[in-house]
Amino acid sequence: MSSRETILASIRSHLAASPPDDQPECGSLFTVTEKVPLVDLFKQSLEAVDGHCVVVQNEQQIVEQIARILGDRPRRIAISDAPALKRLVDGEVAPNAHDIFAFDVGISTAQAAIAETGTLVLDSARERHRFVSLVPPVHIAIVDAQSIFQTLGEALAFIHQNNDISPAVTFITGPSRTADIELTLAIGVHGPQELYVIINEGPPLAR
Repeated sequence: MSSRETILASIRSHLAASPPDDQPECGSLFTVTEKVPLVDLFKQSLEAVDGHCVVVQNEQQIVEQIARILGDRPRRIAISDAPALKRLVDGEVAPNAHDIFAFDVGISTAQAAIAETGTLVLDSARERHRFVSLVPPVHIAIVDAQSIFQTLGEALAFIHQNNDISPAVTFITGPSRTADIELTLAIGVHGPQELYVIINEGPPLAR
């Protein structure tokens, strides 16, 4: 038997021994038949990739949670150009690409979220400017509970529901991470070291 045939035979045998795709893995927190609320599923998925998540009921609680995350240390805060953030947070709005590297915290909203992967979806047409979420060591994102969807397809359909295709859509799943050629994982090398998501279950934030 040639090397190629040996490899293919090994693949076939392992595939035959694998469980069907629709069967939950051993130790899974949720079975296929369980209906998990999207907020709970998103929180679980985000925390599985080292993100932090808190659920609030109104704008006052959003302000309180941001203060708790920031703590007592002086921080230079950048916020995206979103109406709600200008009202809720005292920070510099959308610094330019050069200045953003001097900021400690970036605060943005997110236009949608994907529950099954714990992913935030930022639409560049409504979330200016994206560097706020990609450069500072700490990123705080606020998303409305009504904008959390089960799948990627549902989230994209929501943000493009008026057929308004944005120049760019950013997907964020947990803190920035990378691995070198030896697969040594490092956090925050090319972006935020910490990600905090505040889910707003109260009235939707002004867009």
